[in-house]
Amino acid sequence: MKRILSVLAVTALCLGGTIAPSWSQTSGWTIFGGVERKYELKYRLQRGKADTWDRYWLKIPAKKVNWAVLQFQITYPDYFDGEFDSNEIEVKVDDETIEIQDALWDPENRLIEIYPLEPIPANKDIEIVLSDVQNPRFGGMFNFNCRIVTPGGPPLPQYLGTWVLAID
Repeated sequence: MKRILSVLAVTALCLGGTIAPSWSQTSGWTIFGGVERKYELKYRLQRGKADTWDRYWLKIPAKKVNWAVLQFQITYPDYFDGEFDSNEIEVKVDDETIEIQDALWDPENRLIEIYPLEPIPANKDIEIVLSDVQNPRFGGMFNFNCRIVTPGGPPLPQYLGTWVLAID
C-alpha cells in the first residue's frame, strides 16, 4: 500500500511540474448573475494582475460577425480605474493586422472607439489587441461590452457580446 501511495505521489509531482503556465485567463467563472453564455466573448490577458502594465487580446468569433464592421465601441464599468493607450490599439482580422483610421479612449464616458480604415467584412474572426494597459489598482471582474456600427445599418451601435475580464 505504501508503495502505491509513493508511486502516486511521485507521478502527481511529475505531472504538476510539466504543466506550462498559461498567460492568464481566457474566460472567468460566473456563479451568480453575469452575462448569458451565448453573449460571453473569449479573451486573454498577458499578466492579469492588478496595478501592473498589461496587454489584452479581445476575441470576436466569425459566427458573431453577421455584418460588416465600420466601428467598434468598447465600454467598461465605472469601477475599472485602469488606463488605456489609444496609440497602442490593434485590430487583427483572421490573424492579419489591419490598418485603423483612428482609436480613441474617452475616460469620462468609459469608452474605447476603434475605426478601421476599411470596413471589416462579415464572418471573419476578429481580435482587438489593447497594449500598454495600466490595470486597475484592485482586481475584480470587469464586463467589457462590445458594440459595432455597420454600413447601411441603423446608426445605433449593435451589441455583439461581453468580455468578462478577471484581474487578480
